[in-house]
Amino acid sequence: MSSRRLPAADGALIQIVDATLAEATRRSGEWLVCRPGCTQCCVGVFAINQLDAVRLQQGLSDLEKADPQRARRIRERTRNSIQRLSAEFPGDAKTGVLDEGSEAEESFAAFANDEPCPVLDPETGLCDLYDARPMTCRTFGPPMRSDGGLGVCELCFHGATDEQIAGCEMVADPEDLEAKVLAKLEESQGARGRTIVAFCVK
Repeated sequence: MSSRRLPAADGALIQIVDATLAEATRRSGEWLVCRPGCTQCCVGVFAINQLDAVRLQQGLSDLEKADPQRARRIRERTRNSIQRLSAEFPGDAKTGVLDEGSEAEESFAAFANDEPCPVLDPETGLCDLYDARPMTCRTFGPPMRSDGGLGVCELCFHGATDEQIAGCEMVADPEDLEAKVLAKLEESQGARGRTIVAFCVK
């Protein structure tokens, strides 16, 4: 298990993002159908940064003390996931760091889109490391701005107009605090590059 520690400012970042999520959820009302047990966003791998990785590792370390059996099940699912993913992993399968560049991005876009997150409990449909979940997981559901425009989960906002969707937009990190905290982590601890959940909790 990694002994890396999160910068103190990560706590402030999480508070900001969780508060903006709560406000976006309030404005979205019944259009936002995200509920415990919905696993739409838990299938298919996605890239995470080193802040997310350390957060997950600390979450698993805490869980090992509180509920060793649940932590063991996460590790078992993770081992199985890595076995399935390693042969075609678009990066270094030993470190779990993804390759960079446009060709690597294309490979990753087509990679393991049916693979369930190993932190997802398949019996309950709940995240076993919910409090330590990556930023992508914290911001999924409400409308979020990206290069492709304003995106929402395909299960949400049925019947809402473009204006109504825009009125629920979530601006998760308006001051870009995550980039500053990530830079501090990378500078102090040397770990760089993006990875996926399975390689953080193996």
